[in-house]
Amino acid sequence: MHYRADGDVRLVPLDDLTAIYHRASGQTHIVGEPVPQMLALLGGDSLTVTELLDALARDHGVEVNADSEAALQARLGELCASGLVWRA
Repeated sequence: MHYRADGDVRLVPLDDLTAIYHRASGQTHIVGEPVPQMLALLGGDSLTVTELLDALARDHGVEVNADSEAALQARLGELCASGLVWRA
């Protein structure tokens, strides 16, 4: 399964957090890392969970362990529920 980010957002860094205004829903979300990095990566090509995890590790220094893929899958589920990401 592939995922893609909704490109109709505005990201505003707030120290350690990021505010994301989702224009389509009119909602603002406050998130921590690596969500902004995930949205940036998913804003280009649609990626699988494994491809996204590899890119986060390679480009953003996210540590990968045995639980990483399941944790990333759960986070993608939350982002899909919020409308910021969808299954492509």
